[in-house]
Amino acid sequence: SPQPPQWASRCSGFSSCRAWALGRASSVVVTCRLSFHLSGTVTEAATTSEPAVTYKVAISFDRCKITSVTCGCGNKDIFYCAHVVALSLYRIRRPDQVKLRLPISETLFQMNRDQLQKFIQYLITAHHTEVLPTAQKLADEILSSNSEINQVNGAPDPTAGASIDDENCWHLDEEQVKEQVKLFLSQGGYYGSGKQLNSMFAKVREMLRMRDSNGARMLTLITEQFMADTRLTLWRQQGTSMTDKCRQLWDELGALWVCIILNPHCKLEEKSCWLQQLQKWNDLDVCPLEDGNYGHELPNITNALPQNASHSSDSLSRSRRTVFTRAIEGRELHWQDSHLQRIISSDVYTAPACQRESERLLFNSQGQPLWLEHVPTACARVDALRSHGYPKEALRLTVAIINTLRLQQQRQLEIYKHQKKELLQRGTTTITNLEGWVGHPLDPIGCLFLTLTEACRLNDDGYLEVSDINESRPPVYQHVPVAAGCPNSSESYLSLAMEVALMGMGQQRVMPEGLYAQDKVCRNEEQLLSRLQELQLDDELVQTLQKQCILLLEGGPFSGLGEVIHRESVPMHTFAKYLFSALLPHDPDLSYKLALRAMRLPVLENSTSAGDTSHPHHMVSVVPSRYPRWFTLGHLESQQCELASTMLTAAKVMLSLLGMPLFFAQVMRMTLSTLNWRRREMVRWLVTCATEVGVRALVSILQSWYTLFTPTEATSIVAATAVSHTTILRLSLDYPQREELASCARTLALQCAMKDPQSCALSALTLCEKDHIAFEAAYQIAIDAAAGGMTHSQLFTIARYMELRGYPLRAFKLASLAMSHLNLAYNQDTHPAINDVLWACALSHSLGKNELAALIPLVVKSVHCATVLSDILRRCTVTAPGLAGIPGRRSSGKLMSTDKAPLRQLLDATINAYINTTHSRLTHISPRHYGEFIEFLSKARETFLLPQDGHLQFAQFIDNLKQIYKGKKKLMLLVRERFG
Repeated sequence: SPQPPQWASRCSGFSSCRAWALGRASSVVVTCRLSFHLSGTVTEAATTSEPAVTYKVAISFDRCKITSVTCGCGNKDIFYCAHVVALSLYRIRRPDQVKLRLPISETLFQMNRDQLQKFIQYLITAHHTEVLPTAQKLADEILSSNSEINQVNGAPDPTAGASIDDENCWHLDEEQVKEQVKLFLSQGGYYGSGKQLNSMFAKVREMLRMRDSNGARMLTLITEQFMADTRLTLWRQQGTSMTDKCRQLWDELGALWVCIILNPHCKLEEKSCWLQQLQKWNDLDVCPLEDGNYGHELPNITNALPQNASHSSDSLSRSRRTVFTRAIEGRELHWQDSHLQRIISSDVYTAPACQRESERLLFNSQGQPLWLEHVPTACARVDALRSHGYPKEALRLTVAIINTLRLQQQRQLEIYKHQKKELLQRGTTTITNLEGWVGHPLDPIGCLFLTLTEACRLNDDGYLEVSDINESRPPVYQHVPVAAGCPNSSESYLSLAMEVALMGMGQQRVMPEGLYAQDKVCRNEEQLLSRLQELQLDDELVQTLQKQCILLLEGGPFSGLGEVIHRESVPMHTFAKYLFSALLPHDPDLSYKLALRAMRLPVLENSTSAGDTSHPHHMVSVVPSRYPRWFTLGHLESQQCELASTMLTAAKVMLSLLGMPLFFAQVMRMTLSTLNWRRREMVRWLVTCATEVGVRALVSILQSWYTLFTPTEATSIVAATAVSHTTILRLSLDYPQREELASCARTLALQCAMKDPQSCALSALTLCEKDHIAFEAAYQIAIDAAAGGMTHSQLFTIARYMELRGYPLRAFKLASLAMSHLNLAYNQDTHPAINDVLWACALSHSLGKNELAALIPLVVKSVHCATVLSDILRRCTVTAPGLAGIPGRRSSGKLMSTDKAPLRQLLDATINAYINTTHSRLTHISPRHYGEFIEFLSKARETFLLPQDGHLQFAQFIDNLKQIYKGKKKLMLLVRERFG
């Protein structure tokens, strides 16, 4: 008979249905309990809207496994229905109320002939409508000596259970698994289908952990449906990438197959069968690639990476690698290594007193065992042990891997110390880690971290958590000492978890190819940091944090926070932001040193070197170009600004004048290429702090603006704030101090205007208003820049400013330059520049006839919109020109005639614009626009009638329209009604 506790813990769907089973099942009656069969009725309690319903339930089991279930509810699901769970719980919790009976064959054997006949006849009478045809058929076969039934000794007994040699496994409704996966995939990641599929993956892991053979069966069914997804063919034909949600699901699928293949107690025939199936899927053209559709792939799972070899770009090229390739490569891995077996079998395995030469590499100097294997592969072994229900073994192997990483880190540091001088002089390095651990398909660091923290997790009662992690509440951890036999008894699994997370995220590695792979690096880093932030930093964890941060700073090219890094090294901004915030309350000097080192973004620099604050000559200027291979560059620049903003915000007071260039150079300068709200926030913060320190700090940042700010930031924020009335009052500045600040601001303004006239000319003019020489210089910069590069919008803005300041002739000159940059098409009657054009014409008209005559040819050339031209023409005829009152000029006071220059040219251009626009509109006009078109012709007539012969010209125009567009009968009828 089954062992109830073990049976209950494995029943699929038990946890989800238990509440219902206890709350809604008003009665459970066990009608039959045999050695391998349980049947009964479950009554579902009545509700206000529905009566009570009774269901018949039958359960078969074999060697502590439920092998089949049937229920009258008819519900189809991959999990057991609540009625099956209710009957099972009744048997588990009330075993005394369930009478144990022998198999039916044993009961029948005890009956005599009369009893047997009576039994059969009563059975047929009770169910005559259901079993009578079958009973008659069996009777005929038994009475026939040649029938097949008489060729076999004995008879089957469904209550007797299977033979001990028969295969036994938990019940799994394969059709339901297929249907549900197919349904979820058809929804394309919407309606929570992605969450449902992840839940099914979690169920597979649960099965593996319980060592249930259905885990691999269920994963096979899921994979078959994934491979049958019609979108795979569509994506391949269109050459498009799958969505991120789908990619993540495929990643989890591949990782699960690695766990299956690396099962430490897998039978060879099972492993061979799985590998054959994986190879078939792998060979299909539609099988998704491991890192998207890009050529450069990661090394083979069984290849350990040499730490001291140089690699050419060709070394990254590999054959086609799919999401199943790593699982297939797992065929080369086994668990028979005697050293590995001793590691995972014992907590007290240490180096023997007398070591052979071959054994010296297997232990560190403290005698602790090491596991020298390709790191992601070693971590895949840990994941396999965890997944298959061997948590202690996984923990032991994890400790051995971390000891190995420590030793490698120490050796790398020693190598760097010997090469440091040469590397710093050269200012360049190579990537020694071709394969990054963060963002890796096997998630090695996440695997080690979870293995260690799960051993330290507390449940609600204060005991170590051994069941599944409940994500609905934040985890609580306590320090659990590393198992006996470890020389360093002060270490805990929790401190090891922090250490390995810091090691992994601090690893210097090259940015991978492709959008998905790069995005995965960012996502995996954020996941790890989120888990780190769940740890409450006590003294032991702070010590671990400090020690590892120092090692990362000193780690040379093996660390992403080392002094010299490769140009395409993955930036450390997000990681450093966590380190800075975590360290700041405990070690401010170390936190700032680390964060400043991490500020660099070498891919945007014109040199491979990007040293720290103590080596300013290693820092190089930012180049404006972008690198399309870095798809996540915008996100990385944003993270750089986040780090800088975090550092600046954390500083309570402004640093001394001596420390400012050191501190704010490389923070402010390193983010010069990133213009977002974080950057602007930092600029304002810096100016505010400088104001708090005093006038000398303000003068300092004004004079060294080019190392800290962009020209736009320097003029619009920095200089404007420095000379504002609020700053003068706040600092109680005397006249010499105000003049010094104003002089620095004007110098800055002119320098910025020279460097970026399009963005800074107007600000420069504003800042130089009170100094005639500086103002003239700023104006000349604007005029010189107008010929090349400045837009009509920028020029019109400056021109209006000049008019406002009392320089109408200069405003006219700039407006004329702006007009030459403008082009208004016939149908752009709502263009934002129209107001500028009308203003420019009004300005020239107010200055006099000569200025208007000079502007009209530019207007005619640039503006082709009839309604705008007619509006200009009307405004020019309403008042006399020259009313601005320019000194030395007199206005005649006479209105201008449209028959004479310069308005005649404008009139002709307006009429031509109306004619051209009319033909353009009639080419594709629809009946619903007929009324609007008639109104347009009415406006055109107003312009046509301005000259003396205008009525004849308009009549001829209308006649031409009637002739050319006579096919548009309804429209032409409307034209005749309105215009004759």
